[in-house]
Amino acid sequence: MAKYQGRAVKLGKPFRTPGQSKKFAVFVRDKKTKNVKKIRFGDPGMKIKSNIPARKRSFMARMGGVLKKVRGQKSLSPAYWSLYAWRNSIK
Repeated sequence: MAKYQGRAVKLGKPFRTPGQSKKFAVFVRDKKTKNVKKIRFGDPGMKIKSNIPARKRSFMARMGGVLKKVRGQKSLSPAYWSLYAWRNSIK
């Protein structure tokens, strides 16, 4: 457990954010500053259909290149968590 804006939060566990600008969020500790950051990712208007193998392959192929371009701590990138969600079938 870590503190974020005065409350205890779990690190590295994506959760839904209903009514927000993004579909999911996750709390991550920045290794440089040691601060906890909230990373938001996912389009709230789209559905994750990771149970369809062709869609999953296509998404992974597109986003893999995006993740390679991220410099520094990968877990601070929305692309990292988007791939995580598809890989682990977070709905």
